[in-house]
Amino acid sequence: MSNLGAYQWITTKSKKVGGPIGLLLLTGAAGAAIYKLGEVGVKKCIKTIKSRQNSKAEALKGKIYLVTAAGVSNEGIIFIAGNQFKVLEKDQDCVLIEKIGDSKNPYFVSAEFLRSISDFEG
Repeated sequence: MSNLGAYQWITTKSKKVGGPIGLLLLTGAAGAAIYKLGEVGVKKCIKTIKSRQNSKAEALKGKIYLVTAAGVSNEGIIFIAGNQFKVLEKDQDCVLIEKIGDSKNPYFVSAEFLRSISDFEG
């Protein structure tokens, strides 16, 4: 059991690139290039995902939703059929809304709750 095969391979490759220093520099440069390509790819994926999430959130903003069934949220906010609200911000299941005609705005409400009592689809 010897490492002669690996040693022979390294020495052969070193001679082709100008010695061991050349092989080390080439290996380092290749590693850096692979790292940078991976970094650029991951950043592009993250940017694409965030832009899709933002476009969905922007589509919800500004639209006025109608309450179709009466209900009380976990936060104690009373909704009556016919009430209207506008989405200001949305983050996962938490939605910041403005009840139209209510002076105590804004409110944080669960998106699941809003879906159950209104025409909110977010």
